[in-house]
Amino acid sequence: METLSQVAGLVISQKKEWGEILTGFETRNRYKIFDAEGRELFLAREEPGNILLRWFLKAMRPFRLKIVTADGACKLAVRRPFRFYFHEAAVTDAEGRDLGTIRRRFALLRRIYTVTDCQQQELCQLYGPLLHPWTFEIRKGGMPQGKICKKWSGLLKEGFTDADNFGVTFPPGWCDAHKSLLLAAVFLIDFVHFEKR
Repeated sequence: METLSQVAGLVISQKKEWGEILTGFETRNRYKIFDAEGRELFLAREEPGNILLRWFLKAMRPFRLKIVTADGACKLAVRRPFRFYFHEAAVTDAEGRDLGTIRRRFALLRRIYTVTDCQQQELCQLYGPLLHPWTFEIRKGGMPQGKICKKWSGLLKEGFTDADNFGVTFPPGWCDAHKSLLLAAVFLIDFVHFEKR
């Protein structure tokens, strides 16, 4: 995604769904993706799927998410299979080429994900400490290089919806494909840790 080469960070805002607020039934997730200056870069939409899986499995459901430009051109696809615990997501570009995966690892009292490229080489780990449940440090070689944070959305929005806001600070010098993997990680983290169960 060539647009990501010039940005150091992103803000991802989940759109509230009135149908979900009024009925309590889980609807397809939709997000807007902005750069640090507030310019809208992309939209992310969960593709239509089995409504029964969405209602009964809620945040555990498998999904496909497309990241598109304002005119609808697909830039990225994220696919999450069903998992009880070791959650993962595979990421492909607009032409269907594999960019890499994000996988949750076993850890006690913390949340750790491994981000790998298309050759399954580890790029970084996403480390979520127990006492900072809204923050995931992007670590390479054990050193913090960036972060993914859930941002407070306000009392009403937090209380009545599961619409979340996230910020991503990319590690310096990362290419578009690697930044795309971190963007995809935001959606997996949202489903696993912040969607209503």
